[in-house]
Amino acid sequence: MSVILTEAEARTLLQKVLSYSKADECEANLLGEIRGNIRYALNEVSTSGSLINQNLAVQSAFGKKVGVATIDEFDEASLEKVVRRSEELALLAPENPEYMGVLEPQQYVESTGYFESTAKITPETRAVAVGKSLELSDSEKLTAAGFLENHNGYSAMMNSKGLFAYYPSTNVNFSLTARTEDGTGSGYVIKGYHDFDKLDVAAATKIAAQKAQGSVGARALEPGKYTVILEPAAAAVLLENLYFAMDARSADEGRSFFSNPGGKTKIGEIIVDERVTIYSDPAHTDLPASPWSGDGQVQKKTMWIEKGVVKNLSYSRYWAQQKGVSPLPSPNNMIMEGGTATLEELISNTERGILVTKLWYIRPVDPQTLLLTGLTRDGTFYIENGEIRYAVKNFRFNESPVIMLNNLDTMGLPERTVSTESNVSYIVPPLKIREFTFTSLSDAI
Repeated sequence: MSVILTEAEARTLLQKVLSYSKADECEANLLGEIRGNIRYALNEVSTSGSLINQNLAVQSAFGKKVGVATIDEFDEASLEKVVRRSEELALLAPENPEYMGVLEPQQYVESTGYFESTAKITPETRAVAVGKSLELSDSEKLTAAGFLENHNGYSAMMNSKGLFAYYPSTNVNFSLTARTEDGTGSGYVIKGYHDFDKLDVAAATKIAAQKAQGSVGARALEPGKYTVILEPAAAAVLLENLYFAMDARSADEGRSFFSNPGGKTKIGEIIVDERVTIYSDPAHTDLPASPWSGDGQVQKKTMWIEKGVVKNLSYSRYWAQQKGVSPLPSPNNMIMEGGTATLEELISNTERGILVTKLWYIRPVDPQTLLLTGLTRDGTFYIENGEIRYAVKNFRFNESPVIMLNNLDTMGLPERTVSTESNVSYIVPPLKIREFTFTSLSDAI
């Protein structure tokens, strides 16, 4: 049996699994994937690998007693065995007061995250792509360390009430750190797409090379509040902490930034600049995602922050029932609207400021305000009179994405980027922010 099943094959297999069930309710989740990667350091390939995985998880329920068992063998004896095991565990388990039962069949939006260009990547394809990066790095006398990884897979689910869902997808990510020969300059780039044809490894390598060469001879600036321009990859690692906090239960229970006194939430309140709109949409052309959530709920286009106003928080089915509202699953992609300016235009319109190309080692300081700390890295530059004048030494920062979006000056043209912290892709514009707080200097390159 192939690891990557077609929709018809997945349906047939799941029907067989459910036919063994003796529980009140049963749900089966199926996954198959093929991953490949190539890693290089010191301008030489160091590892090349692949992973093939298939997995079946069966959840059985007797009333509110629930058990889950998993298996990676799909012969008939194993399929029946995993169903029996999940039932045994369910009968041993205490009742789960928050168990909501399985869903009726749903109508899902159409989303296309599968591209043949990525599905057909071979080890040779990866080697040729990385070869272009190594050739450019050698010609510029830079030391390069990079990673290219591709994924081809699907997920499917079926339950005893007749719900069935199937979603195939592909993805490719490329990241590179380039250092100058003397080790004093460093540049970084990260790109991610569903469609391999959109990935230009040579162009990405040139970006990292320019940052590395430009960051030599970095000067120290006094810590303080500065106007900054955050490249999309730098903005994403801060914004995703806002996205992750958009959960209704933690807000209702007073445990998050979105909490208000008296058990209320910030839904309906203006929390950021009125130009900020953030939404999710599984059918988005440049950032497609599964049209269903882990429990089978429909994922559809949803406004989370619209013109600065909190429009929605995610509600699990249980918590929605407790609050008498409709459930809303957590988003599986996030898109932030922006303007039309290029990064170069944002720089040219800045009298004095700092260009931040990467932020890393992000850690929470205060969940109630979403205050974060972290460091700049791999190319930080001083802007004066609309031009990059020189590289500056790296800073530690203390900043909240909420405060940041209240100090918004200008947004550029949104683009797909990948968070260096979570490896999740988002669509984010470059952001020009006033009074961004740098607290100290860092000796890191």
